[in-house]
Formats: sequence, structure tokens, C-alpha cells
Amino acid sequence: MTRARTLLASALSVSVLVITAACAAHEREVPRALPQGVSEPPAAASPSPSASPSAVTGRSSPVLNDEQLKAALITETDLGRPWAAAEGPALWRDGTLKATTDDGDCRRLLEILYTEEPFGAPSGPRASVTLDDTAEGSQLREQIGSHRPDDVERALAWLATLPEKCGTFRAKTARSGTQEVEVTELPLPETAGDARTALRVTLTGGERGTAPARLTVDLAAARVGEEAIVLTNGGFGEVRAEVTQAMSQLGADRLAEVARQGRLRV
Repeated sequence: MTRARTLLASALSVSVLVITAACAAHEREVPRALPQGVSEPPAAASPSPSASPSAVTGRSSPVLNDEQLKAALITETDLGRPWAAAEGPALWRDGTLKATTDDGDCRRLLEILYTEEPFGAPSGPRASVTLDDTAEGSQLREQIGSHRPDDVERALAWLATLPEKCGTFRAKTARSGTQEVEVTELPLPETAGDARTALRVTLTGGERGTAPARLTVDLAAARVGEEAIVLTNGGFGEVRAEVTQAMSQLGADRLAEVARQGRLRV
């Protein structure tokens, strides 16, 4: 049965997901509701982060406070059903993502997937939200925090090298046996923040004598002025890249608007 697409709701009335208008002219059926404008990957992709002229080593504007960052978070309303507020962390975090490997870069990637902190802990205010896809069992988490722009740019540039550096490798877990890991680039809209990088990581394996299980985790990170967004979307079911792409765009747009409103009040 075909469901209607869910319209994205933006509390800040900003122009989010520039591709929405184009997609409206090319409606097609989908197996279940998705945010409008995200049924196809963006036409424009960013293979690697590009530094913005606004990237500086010091603070050039006031840091947003906790309430402002909270207002910039995406919500289950943006995604529509079957997404809902999460009741807790996904079980696969400890079961499969708690893994290690010999290569230094790949080991660091696994650590980042587990901690969800590619830029380290934020130096100031922070906010986060965790949402569950109750139909597929996947979980999406967005974090916003304050980081030095130059540190963020370096981390984004390093993440962009991992599809080539790590590609495919093996990782050992305490609970899920040996995992075959594949790392690929996930294109993001070029308007998602001032700089951005995203990866799709798949882990396939399990204990000996059991059927292999496949975990897919999208990791998207972006700098928006003085703040950074980290978004993960993962699960053993269908993990839709278009959801990761659309929520990265929406999150960046919403954070930029909150920052703009904050500057107007200063």
C-alpha cells in the first residue's frame, strides 16, 4: 500500500531542502512515507569538505547557548511517521560498534562511530536528539556542539580520506564475532553547512554458526559557522541514505537560521 509523502515541518520557516521543489514535479511511489524531497539523492555532491572563507581559528561571533542549540535540532515531526522519539540507545551500539582493528585510521573510525564524536567533546554548549524508525528499527541521532572551526575542518578532511584508506577491512568485536567492514563516501548537498563530509559504513558478520547480520551506519558531519553537527543513522534494517542527506541539509539550515537570529538580537 502506497503512503503519501510526509511534508517537512520547519518551526523557523526557513527554506530547507532546496531539492523539494524539483522533486514535487517528479512524484513517484515509495514503500512508506519519507520526508518530501528526499526520495532521490541530491544531484550535487561534495566529495570532500571545502573550507569556507569564514573558517577562522578564533571566535568571531557569540557562541550559541543550550536553548538555541536545542531549537536547531531536527524532530520526529520533520521525518513523520514511523519516526518517534527514542526510548534509549540502540542495542547494536555495544554489540557491534564496540570493535577494534589493527590499522590506526580504521580503528579511529570505529571509535568515532561508537562515541559519535568525530570532533571530540564540544568545548561549550551542546544539544542532541535521538529518533527511532519504528518500522525498520534504525536509529538516527543528531548532535550540535561548539568546536573551533579549524579543528572541525581538519577532522572533516581526514574523514573524507577514509573510503580510500580503509575501504574494506576486518574488525573484532567482543559480542558479535569478526566483522567485514566496508567504508564508502556518502554525498551530501553542497549547501549543507559551510563544510561537510559523510560516510556509509557497513559491518557484516556474527558469531560462528549463526547467520551473518549486516549493520549499516551513516555518519554525516558538517560545520555551520562556529558550531558543528554530527548525525548518525544506522540499523540492521533498511537505512535510507536519502534520510541522512535530507536531515543533514535540514539540520544545517536550521542551525544557520538560529545563529542568524541570535546575531540579530546581539
